[in-house]
Amino acid sequence: MGIILVVEDEPRIAGLLRRTLEHDGHIVIVAADGHAALRAAASDPIDLVVLDLRLPDLDGEDVARRMRRDRNVPILMLTAKASERDRIAGLEAGADDYVTKPFSPREVALRVQAILRRGQREPERSHASYGGGALVIDSVTRAVAANGSVVELTPTEWDLLEALTAHPGRVWSRYELVTRVRGYEFDGYERTIDSHVKNLRRKIEPDPRQPVIVETVTGVGYRLGVARDQ
Repeated sequence: MGIILVVEDEPRIAGLLRRTLEHDGHIVIVAADGHAALRAAASDPIDLVVLDLRLPDLDGEDVARRMRRDRNVPILMLTAKASERDRIAGLEAGADDYVTKPFSPREVALRVQAILRRGQREPERSHASYGGGALVIDSVTRAVAANGSVVELTPTEWDLLEALTAHPGRVWSRYELVTRVRGYEFDGYERTIDSHVKNLRRKIEPDPRQPVIVETVTGVGYRLGVARDQ
């Protein structure tokens, strides 16, 4: 269970989400606009944000980016934008997942549970180094250093990196990655994984345009391009 911030300007939808999430045992805080959401995220120990992209004052994607500057709280986006381009833009703004309107409040609750559950997985190892120290991971604290600098990863980026480092050199298809990271399959999974890989590369690659840590295997998917140090 956790503290959930619901950012939704439609009272009916906000009420439905509040009741459904509280029924699951969560504490729910509701914000009706972007500025209120940013204040709540800064002052309360939020475990997850359910964020509508269409807000009366700020663009939801901008709210997500501002939240990401301060901390890596998981974000589940609610969007009425049906195009794949819009959904990908939301993911690249920092969302861990998205649900398209109209939606079932129960579906949102299940997505919330899945994201929180991923953050509570027990680590299988504590400390590992790859590529002569180019990538260093502490699975107990979830600390990551790339090329000598500490980087902050979102929960989804962490799960993606954890999957790749579990078997260095193994080629993972996009389908395998999305089911391992999210725990379920959904439409558009290929572009979704590509967006998360793009975000991850920005943080850990010396040059994201020429990745050497997370490599693309054309026509298949991705693999960790550096070996684990002994």
